[in-house]
Amino acid sequence: MLSLPATHAKVVAMIEECCPRLAGNYLDIGCGDGRLAKEILTRFPLEAFGCDRSPEPLEGMKVTRVDLNREPLPYPSGFFSLVTCTEVLEHLENYRGVVREVYRVLVPGGLALFSTPNVLNLRSRLRFLFFGFWNLFGPLPFSDELPPDTDGHISPVPCFYLSHALFQAGFRNIRIAVDRWQKGSLGWFFLLCVPIGVASRLALWRERSRYKTVSAENLPFVQEHNSPALLLGRTLVVAAQKPENPPAS
Repeated sequence: MLSLPATHAKVVAMIEECCPRLAGNYLDIGCGDGRLAKEILTRFPLEAFGCDRSPEPLEGMKVTRVDLNREPLPYPSGFFSLVTCTEVLEHLENYRGVVREVYRVLVPGGLALFSTPNVLNLRSRLRFLFFGFWNLFGPLPFSDELPPDTDGHISPVPCFYLSHALFQAGFRNIRIAVDRWQKGSLGWFFLLCVPIGVASRLALWRERSRYKTVSAENLPFVQEHNSPALLLGRTLVVAAQKPENPPAS
């Protein structure tokens, strides 16, 4: 499962920002041809492991075959200082289970990074409005084989729900970013940013006063949904840390 250079660059930058002195064991989930791992290993003294559904042998990396739709991660608890999971969650039937597995295999204080298509950019929202499907998540066939144009994407993961899954798994210090702005959303942003701002404030007021679904704890993640980054960003990149002193499970 491959992602793009801009996504890799953002992942590496967030690692350097969150854990500049990172060392220990490193796991790349969906390692593909190992390009992301190679970039990370040039910057940090890590012992690299990889897993994928159809792995290739990779130099300097212990690679294991695993089907995350059917199997847990084949590693002991508290084994990795860093886990990356780029362009994987959208391929999974149960991404929340994989998030919990990532939390399990991290050491206390360990860092995890996830990336997935940002279905909340304006281009994607407009496609959903008029067609009922997010960008990169087209209609799926009612057969065993997925056509190439779906790229195996079966699970859209909006930013709030990924953040919620991370928090519920035990992660804290959740940081949200995008790899780069999408040119196809810029024109729509200048046209729609004011009405979106007004409508989102009214909707937020209603949620808080009538439905009681917004609290101090989840408010920042609710507000993030209509931030310029998510309205314009191509790929969602999220970093989260396992607490140094996690509660006993």
